[in-house]
Amino acid sequence: MKKLFLTFAVAALSVASAETFGITLNDPSVIKGTEIKAGDYKLDLKGNAVVLTRGKTRIEVPATVQTVEQKNGGTSIIYSHENGKNVVRAIRLGGTKTKLVFDDGVQSGGGE
Repeated sequence: MKKLFLTFAVAALSVASAETFGITLNDPSVIKGTEIKAGDYKLDLKGNAVVLTRGKTRIEVPATVQTVEQKNGGTSIIYSHENGKNVVRAIRLGGTKTKLVFDDGVQSGGGE
């Protein structure tokens, strides 16, 4: 009986550690090289990974999780426009101090 209780407790903690948010992409977008359609998505934050779900579509991408100084007033998506496509660079999650950064490893400007 104790093992059963412990199993349920561990499962509950793992579910509680994931944070879930709703986001809306107004236009087709690219996140970490993956093209996704416009629409409403459920965003699950699991450690350093972001899982976007919409119907049967499920996309998991790595992200850098940053804590900003002030709470984000609303959810906002930061894009760059590359090769005619909207590339998601960051998402600020409304009501939190969380900013998700999607770095594709490409440097802009000079340098090595």
